[in-house]
Amino acid sequence: MNDRGLRKERSGLVVSDRMQKTVVVSIERMVQHARYKKVLKRRTKVKAHDESNQCHVGDRVLIVECRPLSRDKRWRVSKVIERTRAAEGAGAKA
Repeated sequence: MNDRGLRKERSGLVVSDRMQKTVVVSIERMVQHARYKKVLKRRTKVKAHDESNQCHVGDRVLIVECRPLSRDKRWRVSKVIERTRAAEGAGAKA
């Protein structure tokens, strides 16, 4: 096992790919309300490093925690779990 310890892994949806080598990923989690016990959806948006610019809006990706790469970028894209239909069509043309 590596000596850096376990890294957090999260699955999320790419909501923006307009920056170079960076994507914004929306992570959705379910939280139970303390008093009313209703299950609520909570979203967090994080910036993730995408070295090869392979991710597009709508893709489902797996991101892994890493060292700080910029002021607010602390995650990197590990792999693309599911591509969108639009991204698949654009990839076939190019």
